[in-house]
Amino acid sequence: MNYLSVENISKSFGERVLFDNISFGINKDQKIAFIAKNGSGKTTVMNIINGFDEPDTGQVVIRKNIRMAFLSQKPNLQDELTIEESIFASDNETLKVIEQYEKALQNPENEEAYQKAFDLMDQHNAWDFETQFKQILFKLKLEDFKLKVKSLSGGQKKRLSLAIILINRPDLLILDEPTNHLDLEMIEWLEDYFAKENITLFMVTHDRFFLERVCNEIIELDNGKLYQYKGNYSYYLQKKEERIASENASIDKAQNLFVKELAWMRRQPKARTTKSKSRQDDFYKIKAVAESRRKENVVELEINMERMGSKIIELHKLYKKFKDRVILDNFSYDFQRGERIGIIGKNGTGKSTFLNILTKTILPDAGKVVIGDTIKVGYYTQSGINPKPGQKVIDIIKEYGEYIPLTKGKIISASQLLERFLFDAKKQYDFVEKLSGGELKRLYLCTVLIQNPNFLILDEPTNDLDIVTLNVLESFLLDFPGCLLVVSHDRYFMDKIVDHLFVFRGEGVIEDFPGNYSDFRAYEDSAEPKNLSNVSTEKTNWKEKQVKEGLTFNEQKEFQKIEREIKDLEFEKKQIEQLFADGKVADDAIEKKANELQVIIKKLEEKEERWFELSSKME
Repeated sequence: MNYLSVENISKSFGERVLFDNISFGINKDQKIAFIAKNGSGKTTVMNIINGFDEPDTGQVVIRKNIRMAFLSQKPNLQDELTIEESIFASDNETLKVIEQYEKALQNPENEEAYQKAFDLMDQHNAWDFETQFKQILFKLKLEDFKLKVKSLSGGQKKRLSLAIILINRPDLLILDEPTNHLDLEMIEWLEDYFAKENITLFMVTHDRFFLERVCNEIIELDNGKLYQYKGNYSYYLQKKEERIASENASIDKAQNLFVKELAWMRRQPKARTTKSKSRQDDFYKIKAVAESRRKENVVELEINMERMGSKIIELHKLYKKFKDRVILDNFSYDFQRGERIGIIGKNGTGKSTFLNILTKTILPDAGKVVIGDTIKVGYYTQSGINPKPGQKVIDIIKEYGEYIPLTKGKIISASQLLERFLFDAKKQYDFVEKLSGGELKRLYLCTVLIQNPNFLILDEPTNDLDIVTLNVLESFLLDFPGCLLVVSHDRYFMDKIVDHLFVFRGEGVIEDFPGNYSDFRAYEDSAEPKNLSNVSTEKTNWKEKQVKEGLTFNEQKEFQKIEREIKDLEFEKKQIEQLFADGKVADDAIEKKANELQVIIKKLEEKEERWFELSSKME
């Protein structure tokens, strides 16, 4: 059953064409993710679907009597209402019955009103509904029903908007970045909820774990064109790679033909026959294809980072509390060269406060932070940048630096850095006020990186960034040679970037976990989890334990990295072998694929040999 159809819509702003003549449909039980670069039209498409904007051409057709709900990034709530009143401010008949019953409970002496409300609950089968909506509120930590909306934080308002939508159970739910401002526990609960419920979804999200577990179809808007993939995120990655390879092969053919046709065009006299005019028209079509090769933004920077001395950053017996809430309790840590630490924990456990103390933005109640003389901290906060009126993109970044030094005496200019983070030459001279929210975040990230820090602190760097930008950022950080400290709810990002975690448990308890987020999740879900030591009170942390077991800290990091690399190489090997087994390798590509396979096998043997070497030290 079709719920909604987008038919041949187009949208331009001045000379800039966002998209032209695109169409797609949303059918019952589909769970669709909508993917595109920041600034390419995601929000505009969402606004058109929701009736907040009009397309230049085309239309959106919605099935009659379909109940739609939209979760925007900016909640639309009434400040003077309480949480409870906000929930009941709905046309949902069952909710009205529950509201009447809740009021009757508050006046038990009015037996007649109570009995009437009780009977209505039975008639509308509202008991199960009441249980479900209270479970939703409990999971989203909205338990104080009497709190007014105006007293809620931004995250609480987002959770309340989400709760209202889930409780009303619309036929079609449209979500714009639903996991922003949710902690990991809530995100994982929401994943399970959407994965199990028969609910139709259309969403924009950068959370790739969420995409993997929830979505069964992905629609990508790329360079103004739509591409549809019937599968989850892994399937999308595989098929997109195949599509790009196919497109590039066609472009290569067109480029060869273009060279021949260009020579012909130059030889022709001005007067054209009908036949040559037709060939001339074909030439311009071939030229368009030949010049359409996509620019892949691969960030491979051998950064000439400032030398780090033996002292990085030392934390000595830090203590911090706000009123009765303890954030840090006698916490000590000595950062080592090349560490890549992720910070996780529920909202309100003090992650951002910890970063502010580390950067001396705020002071601890007790203890001290000692920063080495050679350390240059780059701090990406959630607050972003505040541009002056009339500033252009390139002007913003040049305020912080003109270039980053690379090895072998090379440099990368501010303009080149912007290009690597998807600001093309034209975009660099746009006024900052024209940028989307995600583009502003991307620009802010460039202002931090241009300062060439050797200790990089990122507080929720993935919020509002599109998946394309996330891949660019991950490539950059994988090459980053300094220390890295990251707070993020993006589990996919954390798995790729960090090698151990600070787990903020609340009440000043911080645990040091030796692994990435997936390792931690598996550990937490195990039948009998062991108690991890609190690094603020225990001297024997995991690094020291590994040394006792025979591996140094750097060897432990290498061991974990090799395990991941072996897994990736085995997957690549299996894919190529399957292509040969299925007979899907073209005759002219057999030699190339065979050589690729031999390179992979050789790398795999080298990695396995090193793995066994390190394993023997642990016995």
